[in-house]
Amino acid sequence: MTIKEVSKRCGIPVDTLRYYERVGVIPHVTRTASGIRDYCESDISWVETAKCMRAAGLPIEALIEYQRLYSEGDSTFKARLELLSEQRELLLAQKMQLEETLAKLNYKISKYEIAVKTGKLIWDCPDAEKGE
Repeated sequence: MTIKEVSKRCGIPVDTLRYYERVGVIPHVTRTASGIRDYCESDISWVETAKCMRAAGLPIEALIEYQRLYSEGDSTFKARLELLSEQRELLLAQKMQLEETLAKLNYKISKYEIAVKTGKLIWDCPDAEKGE
């Protein structure tokens, strides 16, 4: 599959695919005799993994390190496990922060929905409005 086809299939710009390969986010893609990238399903799997991990907020450096460890073989299982576990902990902390922020927004939205209906903005505690 050509880089243009992979770009369309995965929804990633061609330049990003080239960048991912150049910096080591994905392994080097096999090329045809004329030098054109020829993506196979395992290459596409790497691209999809990178897309998923980036969308979740993992840094490029973590993806590069993971791919490097993967390319070194089975002796890096423990290091890969540690890297992925660390990234999961960071994502869980981000998720908790997002959930706290959503709860605060939902609270404020509920108060403003009532205010729109009644014409009055009433907070549960007298000082709550100051935090607005």
